[in-house]
Amino acid sequence: MEYTIQRLGQLAGVSTRTLRYYDEIGILKPVRTSSSGYRIYGQEEVDRLQQILFYREMGVSLEKIKAILSSPSYDSAKALEEHRKQLLDKRKQLDLLIANVEKTIALNEGRVSSMTDKEKFEGFKQKMIEENEAKYGAEIRGKYGDETVDKANMKLKNMSEEKHAEVTRLASEISDILAEAVKTGDPSGSLAQKTADLHRQWLGYYWSTYSKEAHAGLAQMYVDDERFKSYYDAKEPGTAEFLRDAIFIYTGFKQ
Repeated sequence: MEYTIQRLGQLAGVSTRTLRYYDEIGILKPVRTSSSGYRIYGQEEVDRLQQILFYREMGVSLEKIKAILSSPSYDSAKALEEHRKQLLDKRKQLDLLIANVEKTIALNEGRVSSMTDKEKFEGFKQKMIEENEAKYGAEIRGKYGDETVDKANMKLKNMSEEKHAEVTRLASEISDILAEAVKTGDPSGSLAQKTADLHRQWLGYYWSTYSKEAHAGLAQMYVDDERFKSYYDAKEPGTAEFLRDAIFIYTGFKQ
């Protein structure tokens, strides 16, 4: 079956403006253009749009979606299995949040007598895990392996609220001291090395085991991966490279 751009937009719940933009960037082109100048889409384009919307729901950028769908190794069946897994994980996380809200309401209304601090934050940590997986999962798992990442996720999920508060405070301290260290321009200086040591302590809340090699590898990823790099360089360009150099010196890693 074929669809005009308007009919496909209505079917998929997206605007014709969005479909025209997808055509312009080459992620979803019509199978042909009618004699009247209308974009016409066939079954293959319908299926491709479904995949695009699945990936968008998972927070994947259009640029990355285009690369995935255009890859010679792309397998639509495997992609659907992965979509299913991610959606089930997302449903699980939403169920945790709903249960959290319902028990909090019951506590406020006096229908339950108590609610542990751990219970109050169930779901939120799961959401953090899911967001990290969506953004960095493929790269981290490829570098460190599934077992290491799964252990780190479990450690985060079981983290007490006291430890969660401490790691949040530690992350803020790292950010502040790193900003001051960058101003010195010396990755071997006391401020830079204090930042590297605090960063090691921060990793201890997430990693099941620590190694200098892995620490240095993560620091290099901060530079190589544009998402990490843009995060660290947001306030001061060159911060990602500075932190990497400081960690290299701290771990004794040779560039």
